[in-house]
Amino acid sequence: MPDPVFLATATEIVLRAGEIQLAGQEKGFRVDKKGAIDLVTEIDLECERMCRAVLAERFPEHDILAEEFGGSPAGKPKSRFQWVFDPVDGTTNYAHGLPIYCASLGLEIDGVREVGAIYDPSRRELFTAERGQGAYLNGRRLRVSTTDTLLDALLVTGFPYDMHKQGDELIDLFGTFLKSARAVRRLGSAALDLCYVAAGRFEAFWEQKLHPWDVAAGALIVEEAGGRVTGMDGSPFDTAAGHLIASNGLVHEQVVDVIRAFRAARAPERTVND
Repeated sequence: MPDPVFLATATEIVLRAGEIQLAGQEKGFRVDKKGAIDLVTEIDLECERMCRAVLAERFPEHDILAEEFGGSPAGKPKSRFQWVFDPVDGTTNYAHGLPIYCASLGLEIDGVREVGAIYDPSRRELFTAERGQGAYLNGRRLRVSTTDTLLDALLVTGFPYDMHKQGDELIDLFGTFLKSARAVRRLGSAALDLCYVAAGRFEAFWEQKLHPWDVAAGALIVEEAGGRVTGMDGSPFDTAAGHLIASNGLVHEQVVDVIRAFRAARAPERTVND
């Protein structure tokens, strides 16, 4: 079991980030572009600086991987401990005033996800998990849903920032799931998508071209709520792989099968185009 101070620290940081986010919505903030449609706000930067300052003071030997300033400095000895932080997951929503965003912080020890905390300040919802200790929402134990048929399932997905370059395949897969499930949603925050699977609000979530800070905390929260997380091909989950399926476990193989059949049907097209 991880040291309790780790979860306490993760919780404190995401709560503080949430207050910074809410204050930013009140006073306004600058928005810049990292890409054609990829935004960064001064609130992202402020939250990340706060996180790094807290962790540097309490655990100076630990590594930090975060969205805006990257990993630990080159030349620093690699630590067994790596904190993985997304200062504002759902930045596009945040920049447009849409209240679907959060802060997400996970801790990996020897490459294993051990602690996760995600805070949605708009709803005052704090999701937490420690490996082997369960997942919680505001202190209440979380369990995934018991829906076992894809046709009865509510699914969620997301699209990468280079959607403009290769959107057809992603949209076609989205359409395939629309025909296979009760409904499909797209919220714009992978961390909250994962939390909502853990809370039983969605049966499954799939997405590709993700970053470790998008999923490190949320994947653990799903697992500790009794769910299952793999790659989109059903392979063992790896935060660095960039793709995943997270589900209640009961519809997991059905989701994998839909993706597998979709890709198999498009294989001849890929061969011709290549």
